Amino acid sequence: MRHRCKVPLLGLPADQRKALLRGLTTHLLREGEITTTKARAKAVRSTADKIITLAKDGSLSARRKALAYVYDKDLVNDVFAKAQERYGSRNGGYTRLIRTKSRRGDNSEMAILQLI
Repeated sequence: MRHRCKVPLLGLPADQRKALLRGLTTHLLREGEITTTKARAKAVRSTADKIITLAKDGSLSARRKALAYVYDKDLVNDVFAKAQERYGSRNGGYTRLIRTKSRRGDNSEMAILQLI
């Protein structure tokens, strides 16, 4: 029974799921867009929005929280430097989810996740 369980499990144990989300979030912040399954994209969207919200805050504690989650230290510095001018007037919704055609091998729904 999964009533009121908000965490998307993605068919993985907790440690592997957290590592996957950290890796996909890092790649999204570095490249600006990723192509992955729709379920993974929806899970990454919330973590990426939280990192960008921390970057808009810009305080030392917010920077340390972001460094604890994102794998690349230089990437965190870049995100914190550019977040205020890029997302200063936005109150959320920093990502865009575009559905694409299904994957050929297993017919899973694919999506492109982009930073706005």
